[in-house]
Amino acid sequence: MKLYYSPGACSLSPHIALREAGLAFDLHITNLKTKKLADGSDFLAINPRGQVPLLELDSGERLTEGPAIVQYIADQAPATGLAPAAGTLARYHLMEWLNFITSELHKGFSPLFTPGTAEDTQVKARAALMKQLSWVDGQLAGKTWLTGDTFTVADGYLFTVAGWGKYVGVDISSLANLGAYMGRVAARPAVQAALKAEGLLK
Repeated sequence: MKLYYSPGACSLSPHIALREAGLAFDLHITNLKTKKLADGSDFLAINPRGQVPLLELDSGERLTEGPAIVQYIADQAPATGLAPAAGTLARYHLMEWLNFITSELHKGFSPLFTPGTAEDTQVKARAALMKQLSWVDGQLAGKTWLTGDTFTVADGYLFTVAGWGKYVGVDISSLANLGAYMGRVAARPAVQAALKAEGLLK
C-alpha cells in the first residue's frame, strides 16, 4: 500500500493507523501548495482534488477521506481492536466519533488555516472549537480512550486534529482530561514512529 501524506496534516491519522495495525506501506510526501510529489510528478494526476490522505491499495485502487481510510486499515488487522467488528453497535459508536471529529473539529479548523480569513471569523472559529473540545474533555472523564479501554482509529484521528490547536491559537491547556489523553496517545510507540517519520518529532 501507498499512503500519500503531508506532514502534520489529517493524513497523520491513517499513518498512525497503518503503524498501529502493523501493515506494510510506503509513504509518499505531498506538497499541498504545489500539488507535487517528491519526484516532481503531479499529485493531481493521482487525486484530482489535490487533498491528502490518499491510500493506494496493492490492487491499484485508491481510497480518499480519512474516516473511510482508517476503517479500511482497521479491518485489515481485526485482531488489533482498532475498530470493532462491522455490524456491531460498538462499530457504530466508533463511526459516531469519526463523524464528529471530521465535521465538528476537522472542518472547524479550516478557517484558521486559510490565508486571509477575517479576524472576527477566526475568533468565532476558535470559540466554536473550544466549545466542542470542552465537550470532548467531558466525554473523556474516567476513560482511557474515546470508546473505553481500547485504542481505536478514532483516537488517532482526534489526536491529529486536536494537535493543530497549538499552531492556530486554540489553547487546550485548561482541558485536563483532553490534555492527559493527548499525552497517552503521543506516548504510544506507533504514534512516536509516525511523528518521527513525518519529521514532527526529533
